[in-house]
Amino acid sequence: MLATRSLEDTAARLGADGDAYRRLLEPFVDRWDELEGELMGPIAHLPRHPLALARFGLAALRPAKSLAEARFETPAARAFLAGAAAHSLLPLEQPASASFGLVLLLLAHVSGWPFPRGGSQSIADALAARLRSLGGEIETGNHVSSLSQLPRSKLVLCDVTPKQLVALAGDLLPHRYRRRLERWRYGPGAFKLDYALDGPIPWLAPEVGEAGTVHVGGSLAEIADSERAAWGGRHAERPFVLLAQQSLFDETRAPAGKHTVWAYCHVPNGSTFDMRERIEAQIERFAPGFRDRILACTSRNTAELERENPNLVGGDIGGGANTFAQLLARPAPRPVPYSTPLPWLYICSASTPPGAGVHGMCGRLAAQAALRRG
Repeated sequence: MLATRSLEDTAARLGADGDAYRRLLEPFVDRWDELEGELMGPIAHLPRHPLALARFGLAALRPAKSLAEARFETPAARAFLAGAAAHSLLPLEQPASASFGLVLLLLAHVSGWPFPRGGSQSIADALAARLRSLGGEIETGNHVSSLSQLPRSKLVLCDVTPKQLVALAGDLLPHRYRRRLERWRYGPGAFKLDYALDGPIPWLAPEVGEAGTVHVGGSLAEIADSERAAWGGRHAERPFVLLAQQSLFDETRAPAGKHTVWAYCHVPNGSTFDMRERIEAQIERFAPGFRDRILACTSRNTAELERENPNLVGGDIGGGANTFAQLLARPAPRPVPYSTPLPWLYICSASTPPGAGVHGMCGRLAAQAALRRG
Protein backbone atom coordinates (compact mmCIF):
# COMPACT_ATOMS: atom_id res chain seq x y z
CA MET A 1 0.00 0.00 0.00
CA LEU A 2 1.40 3.40 -1.04
CA ALA A 3 0.53 6.72 0.59
CA THR A 4 0.69 9.63 -1.83
CA ARG A 5 0.19 13.38 -1.44
CA SER A 6 -3.29 12.93 -2.87
CA LEU A 7 -5.89 11.80 -0.33
CA GLU A 8 -8.15 10.66 -3.17
CA ASP A 9 -5.44 8.59 -4.83
CA THR A 10 -4.47 6.97 -1.54
CA ALA A 11 -8.10 6.17 -0.73
CA ALA A 12 -8.58 4.63 -4.18
CA ARG A 13 -5.63 2.31 -3.57
CA LEU A 14 -7.34 1.01 -0.41
CA GLY A 15 -10.21 -0.48 -2.40
CA ALA A 16 -13.10 -1.47 -0.16
CA ASP A 17 -11.77 0.70 2.67
CA GLY A 18 -11.21 3.75 0.51
CA ASP A 19 -14.37 5.53 1.65
CA ALA A 20 -13.63 4.72 5.31
CA TYR A 21 -10.11 6.12 4.95
CA ARG A 22 -11.44 9.27 3.34
CA ARG A 23 -14.04 9.74 6.10
CA LEU A 24 -11.35 9.33 8.74
CA LEU A 25 -8.73 11.68 7.28
CA GLU A 26 -10.55 14.21 5.08
CA PRO A 27 -12.04 16.34 7.90
CA PHE A 28 -8.57 16.82 9.37
CA VAL A 29 -6.84 17.43 6.02
CA ASP A 30 -9.44 20.11 5.23
CA ARG A 31 -8.84 21.81 8.58
CA TRP A 32 -5.09 21.32 8.83
CA ASP A 33 -4.52 25.09 8.99
CA GLU A 34 -6.45 25.06 12.28
CA LEU A 35 -5.00 21.80 13.60
CA GLU A 36 -1.33 22.41 12.84
CA GLY A 37 -0.78 24.84 15.68
CA GLU A 38 -2.82 22.69 18.07
CA LEU A 39 -0.93 19.46 17.34
CA MET A 40 2.63 20.66 16.81
CA GLY A 41 3.16 21.99 20.31
CA PRO A 42 2.23 21.30 23.95
CA ILE A 43 -0.83 19.10 24.39
CA ALA A 44 -1.92 20.94 27.53
CA HIS A 45 -2.84 24.39 26.21
CA LEU A 46 -5.81 26.67 25.63
CA PRO A 47 -6.88 25.71 22.09
CA ARG A 48 -7.60 28.35 19.48
CA HIS A 49 -9.76 25.90 17.54
CA PRO A 50 -11.39 23.73 20.22
CA LEU A 51 -13.99 22.06 18.00
CA ALA A 52 -11.43 20.93 15.40
CA LEU A 53 -9.12 19.68 18.14
CA ALA A 54 -11.93 17.86 19.96
CA ARG A 55 -12.97 16.05 16.79
CA PHE A 56 -9.40 14.99 16.17
CA GLY A 57 -9.03 13.88 19.77
CA LEU A 58 -11.99 11.51 19.57
CA ALA A 59 -10.04 9.36 17.13
CA ALA A 60 -6.48 10.21 18.16
CA LEU A 61 -6.81 9.27 21.83
CA ARG A 62 -7.85 5.73 20.95
CA PRO A 63 -5.45 2.78 20.79
CA ALA A 64 -4.26 2.41 17.20
CA LYS A 65 -5.25 -1.27 17.09
CA SER A 66 -8.85 -0.66 18.09
CA LEU A 67 -9.17 2.33 15.73
CA ALA A 68 -7.86 0.27 12.81
CA GLU A 69 -10.21 -2.62 13.61
CA ALA A 70 -13.21 -0.34 14.09
CA ARG A 71 -12.76 1.79 10.97
CA PHE A 72 -11.36 -0.69 8.43
CA GLU A 73 -12.37 -4.12 7.18
CA THR A 74 -9.41 -5.09 4.98
CA PRO A 75 -6.02 -6.31 6.27
CA ALA A 76 -4.24 -3.81 3.99
CA ALA A 77 -5.95 -0.75 5.47
CA ARG A 78 -5.51 -1.95 9.03
CA ALA A 79 -1.80 -2.60 8.49
CA PHE A 80 -1.46 0.77 6.75
CA LEU A 81 -2.65 2.66 9.83
CA ALA A 82 -0.67 0.38 12.16
CA GLY A 83 2.60 1.07 10.34
CA ALA A 84 2.20 4.83 10.77
CA ALA A 85 1.12 4.45 14.41
CA ALA A 86 4.12 2.25 15.23
CA HIS A 87 6.33 5.35 14.99
CA SER A 88 5.03 6.03 18.50
CA LEU A 89 7.22 3.23 19.94
CA LEU A 90 4.12 2.26 21.93
CA PRO A 91 2.17 -0.97 22.06
CA LEU A 92 -0.66 -0.37 19.62
CA GLU A 93 -3.12 -1.34 22.36
CA GLN A 94 -2.17 1.74 24.41
CA PRO A 95 -4.38 4.85 24.48
CA ALA A 96 -3.27 7.71 22.21
CA SER A 97 -1.10 5.45 20.03
CA ALA A 98 -3.51 6.25 17.17
CA SER A 99 -2.54 9.93 17.36
CA PHE A 100 0.91 9.28 15.91
CA GLY A 101 -0.48 7.39 12.95
CA LEU A 102 -3.12 10.02 12.23
CA VAL A 103 -0.67 12.93 12.37
CA LEU A 104 1.84 11.17 10.12
CA LEU A 105 -0.83 10.28 7.56
CA LEU A 106 -2.16 13.84 7.69
CA LEU A 107 1.32 15.16 7.02
CA ALA A 108 1.69 12.75 4.11
CA HIS A 109 -1.32 14.42 2.48
CA VAL A 110 -0.73 18.06 3.40
CA SER A 111 3.04 18.27 2.89
CA GLY A 112 4.51 14.85 2.14
CA TRP A 113 7.38 13.30 4.07
CA PRO A 114 10.33 15.31 2.73
CA PHE A 115 13.98 14.47 3.26
CA PRO A 116 17.06 16.66 2.70
CA ARG A 117 19.09 16.40 -0.46
CA GLY A 118 22.57 15.20 0.45
CA GLY A 119 21.57 13.72 3.80
CA SER A 120 20.53 15.12 7.17
CA GLN A 121 23.96 16.71 7.65
CA SER A 122 22.91 19.30 5.09
CA ILE A 123 20.29 20.59 7.54
CA ALA A 124 22.89 21.03 10.28
CA ASP A 125 25.23 22.71 7.81
CA ALA A 126 22.53 25.17 6.73
CA LEU A 127 21.62 26.02 10.33
CA ALA A 128 25.28 26.50 11.25
CA ALA A 129 25.85 28.77 8.26
CA ARG A 130 22.83 30.86 9.20
CA LEU A 131 23.98 31.21 12.81
CA ARG A 132 27.49 32.26 11.78
CA SER A 133 26.07 34.79 9.32
CA LEU A 134 24.34 36.43 12.29
CA GLY A 135 27.55 36.57 14.30
CA GLY A 136 27.00 33.41 16.30
CA GLU A 137 29.75 31.02 17.30
CA ILE A 138 29.73 27.22 17.50
CA GLU A 139 32.09 25.33 19.76
CA THR A 140 32.31 21.54 19.69
CA GLY A 141 34.60 18.90 21.12
CA ASN A 142 34.08 19.82 24.79
CA HIS A 143 32.26 17.47 27.13
CA VAL A 144 30.07 19.52 29.45
CA SER A 145 29.30 17.75 32.71
CA SER A 146 28.04 20.76 34.66
CA LEU A 147 26.32 24.03 33.82
CA SER A 148 29.05 25.72 35.84
CA GLN A 149 31.41 25.04 32.93
CA LEU A 150 29.41 27.34 30.65
CA PRO A 151 30.14 31.06 30.33
CA ARG A 152 27.67 33.36 32.07
CA SER A 153 24.70 34.26 29.88
CA LYS A 154 21.11 35.47 30.13
CA LEU A 155 19.71 32.24 28.65
CA VAL A 156 20.80 28.61 28.47
CA LEU A 157 18.87 26.14 26.35
CA CYS A 158 19.73 22.48 26.90
CA ASP A 159 19.10 19.94 24.16
CA VAL A 160 19.25 17.00 26.57
CA THR A 161 16.84 14.53 28.18
CA PRO A 162 15.43 15.14 31.69
CA LYS A 163 17.84 12.91 33.62
CA GLN A 164 20.77 14.53 31.83
CA LEU A 165 19.47 17.96 32.78
CA VAL A 166 19.50 16.84 36.41
CA ALA A 167 23.12 15.73 36.02
CA LEU A 168 24.08 19.09 34.49
CA ALA A 169 22.19 21.35 36.90
CA GLY A 170 22.52 19.33 40.11
CA ASP A 171 21.37 21.13 43.24
CA LEU A 172 20.52 24.28 41.28
CA LEU A 173 17.17 22.69 40.55
CA PRO A 174 14.53 22.62 43.32
CA HIS A 175 14.10 19.21 44.91
CA ARG A 176 10.51 18.65 43.76
CA TYR A 177 11.26 19.49 40.12
CA ARG A 178 14.45 17.43 40.18
CA ARG A 179 12.56 14.42 41.52
CA ARG A 180 10.03 14.75 38.70
CA LEU A 181 12.80 14.68 36.09
CA GLU A 182 14.48 11.73 37.77
CA ARG A 183 11.26 9.71 37.34
CA TRP A 184 11.30 10.26 33.58
CA ARG A 185 10.72 6.97 31.75
CA TYR A 186 12.61 6.09 28.58
CA GLY A 187 11.01 4.04 25.83
CA PRO A 188 12.20 1.14 23.68
CA GLY A 189 15.46 1.46 21.81
CA ALA A 190 16.38 0.97 18.17
CA PHE A 191 18.67 -1.42 16.33
CA LYS A 192 19.88 0.25 13.12
CA LEU A 193 21.45 -1.00 9.91
CA ASP A 194 23.06 1.02 7.11
CA TYR A 195 23.44 -0.70 3.74
CA ALA A 196 25.36 -0.15 0.53
CA LEU A 197 23.52 -1.96 -2.25
CA ASP A 198 24.40 -3.03 -5.79
CA GLY A 199 20.97 -1.93 -6.99
CA PRO A 200 17.51 -0.94 -5.79
CA ILE A 201 15.60 -3.24 -3.44
CA PRO A 202 13.62 -5.74 -5.60
CA TRP A 203 10.23 -5.30 -3.94
CA LEU A 204 7.50 -7.77 -4.90
CA ALA A 205 5.09 -4.82 -5.06
CA PRO A 206 6.63 -2.42 -7.62
CA GLU A 207 4.87 0.64 -6.16
CA VAL A 208 7.03 0.36 -3.03
CA GLY A 209 9.86 1.65 -5.20
CA GLU A 210 8.01 4.97 -5.36
CA ALA A 211 8.32 5.51 -1.58
CA GLY A 212 11.22 7.17 0.21
CA THR A 213 10.12 5.68 3.54
CA VAL A 214 8.86 2.10 3.75
CA HIS A 215 7.08 0.29 6.61
CA VAL A 216 7.92 -3.41 6.50
CA GLY A 217 5.69 -5.29 8.88
CA GLY A 218 3.00 -7.52 7.40
CA SER A 219 -0.40 -7.52 9.09
CA LEU A 220 -1.83 -5.41 11.90
CA ALA A 221 -1.39 -8.37 14.26
CA GLU A 222 2.28 -8.77 13.32
CA ILE A 223 3.05 -5.07 13.72
CA ALA A 224 1.24 -4.96 17.04
CA ASP A 225 3.13 -8.01 18.29
CA SER A 226 6.47 -6.46 17.31
CA GLU A 227 5.78 -3.23 19.18
CA ARG A 228 4.40 -5.08 22.19
CA ALA A 229 7.55 -7.21 22.28
CA ALA A 230 9.95 -4.25 22.41
CA TRP A 231 7.88 -2.61 25.15
CA GLY A 232 7.77 -5.83 27.16
CA GLY A 233 11.48 -6.68 26.98
CA ARG A 234 11.31 -9.19 24.10
CA HIS A 235 12.87 -9.24 20.64
CA ALA A 236 10.28 -9.82 17.92
CA GLU A 237 10.85 -12.75 15.60
CA ARG A 238 9.29 -10.70 12.81
CA PRO A 239 10.15 -7.11 13.72
CA PHE A 240 8.37 -4.10 12.30
CA VAL A 241 11.06 -2.44 10.18
CA LEU A 242 11.27 1.23 9.25
CA LEU A 243 13.32 1.58 6.08
CA ALA A 244 14.47 4.55 3.99
CA GLN A 245 15.55 4.18 0.37
CA GLN A 246 16.26 7.81 -0.35
CA SER A 247 19.01 7.25 -2.92
CA LEU A 248 16.21 6.32 -5.35
CA PHE A 249 15.37 10.03 -5.41
CA ASP A 250 18.66 11.72 -4.43
CA GLU A 251 21.60 10.80 -6.62
CA THR A 252 24.08 12.46 -4.23
CA ARG A 253 23.67 9.61 -1.72
CA ALA A 254 25.33 6.83 -3.73
CA PRO A 255 27.61 6.29 -6.75
CA ALA A 256 25.93 5.88 -10.12
CA GLY A 257 24.07 2.58 -10.32
CA LYS A 258 24.42 1.90 -6.58
CA HIS A 259 22.13 2.65 -3.67
CA THR A 260 22.15 3.26 0.07
CA VAL A 261 19.44 2.20 2.50
CA TRP A 262 19.01 2.47 6.25
CA ALA A 263 16.64 0.40 8.33
CA TYR A 264 15.86 -0.05 11.99
CA CYS A 265 13.49 -1.87 14.31
CA HIS A 266 12.40 -1.30 17.89
CA VAL A 267 14.03 -3.37 20.65
CA PRO A 268 13.97 -3.28 24.46
CA ASN A 269 15.74 -0.27 25.96
CA GLY A 270 19.44 -1.05 26.42
CA SER A 271 19.34 -4.20 24.28
CA THR A 272 22.58 -5.40 22.68
CA PHE A 273 20.90 -8.27 20.79
CA ASP A 274 21.90 -8.42 17.11
CA MET A 275 18.70 -8.03 15.07
CA ARG A 276 20.36 -7.98 11.64
CA GLU A 277 19.28 -11.49 10.64
CA ARG A 278 15.66 -10.86 11.64
CA ILE A 279 15.52 -7.48 9.91
CA GLU A 280 16.97 -8.90 6.71
CA ALA A 281 14.57 -11.83 6.82
CA GLN A 282 11.67 -9.38 6.99
CA ILE A 283 12.96 -7.36 4.03
CA GLU A 284 13.71 -10.53 2.06
CA ARG A 285 10.18 -11.72 2.75
CA PHE A 286 8.76 -8.79 0.78
CA ALA A 287 11.74 -8.34 -1.58
CA PRO A 288 13.25 -11.72 -2.55
CA GLY A 289 16.84 -11.22 -3.68
CA PHE A 290 17.52 -8.30 -1.33
CA ARG A 291 20.44 -10.05 0.35
CA ASP A 292 22.08 -10.65 -3.04
CA ARG A 293 22.36 -6.89 -3.53
CA ILE A 294 24.15 -6.12 -0.25
CA LEU A 295 27.67 -4.79 -0.83
CA ALA A 296 28.33 -3.71 2.77
CA CYS A 297 26.45 -3.24 6.02
CA THR A 298 27.15 -1.56 9.34
CA SER A 299 25.02 -2.05 12.44
CA ARG A 300 24.42 -0.14 15.65
CA ASN A 301 22.77 -1.56 18.74
CA THR A 302 21.28 0.61 21.48
CA ALA A 303 24.58 1.00 23.35
CA GLU A 304 26.40 2.08 20.19
CA LEU A 305 23.68 4.57 19.32
CA GLU A 306 23.95 6.07 22.81
CA ARG A 307 27.73 6.33 22.55
CA GLU A 308 27.33 8.31 19.32
CA ASN A 309 24.59 10.49 20.80
CA PRO A 310 24.15 10.52 24.60
CA ASN A 311 20.58 11.80 24.14
CA LEU A 312 19.62 8.34 22.88
CA VAL A 313 19.45 6.83 26.35
CA GLY A 314 19.30 3.07 26.02
CA GLY A 315 18.86 3.59 22.29
CA ASP A 316 15.58 5.51 22.77
CA ILE A 317 15.33 7.71 19.68
CA GLY A 318 12.13 9.31 21.00
CA GLY A 319 13.53 11.16 24.00
CA GLY A 320 11.26 9.29 26.40
CA ALA A 321 8.36 6.86 26.44
CA ASN A 322 5.23 8.26 24.80
CA THR A 323 2.91 7.30 27.61
CA PHE A 324 -0.14 9.53 27.95
CA ALA A 325 1.20 11.10 31.16
CA GLN A 326 4.52 11.95 29.53
CA LEU A 327 2.81 13.34 26.45
CA LEU A 328 0.56 15.54 28.57
CA ALA A 329 3.37 17.10 30.61
CA ARG A 330 6.65 16.77 28.75
CA PRO A 331 8.89 16.55 30.75
CA ALA A 332 7.12 18.14 33.75
CA PRO A 333 4.16 20.47 34.35
CA ARG A 334 5.22 24.10 33.98
CA PRO A 335 3.29 27.39 33.55
CA VAL A 336 5.54 28.03 30.55
CA PRO A 337 6.42 24.83 28.64
CA TYR A 338 10.16 24.35 28.03
CA SER A 339 11.00 26.47 31.09
CA THR A 340 12.48 25.25 34.36
CA PRO A 341 12.30 26.73 37.87
CA LEU A 342 15.52 28.57 36.97
CA PRO A 343 14.41 31.62 34.95
CA TRP A 344 17.42 31.46 32.64
CA LEU A 345 17.37 27.70 31.96
CA TYR A 346 15.26 25.95 29.32
CA ILE A 347 15.06 22.42 27.96
CA CYS A 348 14.51 22.04 24.22
CA SER A 349 15.10 18.39 23.32
CA ALA A 350 12.74 15.72 21.97
CA SER A 351 11.72 15.25 25.61
CA THR A 352 9.65 18.43 25.19
CA PRO A 353 6.51 19.05 23.08
CA PRO A 354 5.63 17.91 20.52
CA GLY A 355 8.19 15.14 20.99
CA ALA A 356 10.57 13.42 18.62
CA GLY A 357 10.28 13.90 14.89
CA VAL A 358 11.79 15.53 11.85
CA HIS A 359 10.20 18.90 12.54
CA GLY A 360 12.47 21.05 14.72
CA MET A 361 9.47 22.30 16.67
CA CYS A 362 10.91 21.51 20.11
CA GLY A 363 13.81 23.90 19.63
CA ARG A 364 11.76 26.51 17.82
CA LEU A 365 9.07 26.69 20.48
CA ALA A 366 11.60 26.59 23.33
CA ALA A 367 13.48 29.50 21.78
CA GLN A 368 10.27 31.48 21.37
CA ALA A 369 9.33 30.83 25.00
CA ALA A 370 12.78 31.90 26.19
CA LEU A 371 12.75 35.07 24.09
CA ARG A 372 9.30 36.07 25.31
CA ARG A 373 10.47 35.79 28.95
CA GLY A 374 14.04 36.90 28.34
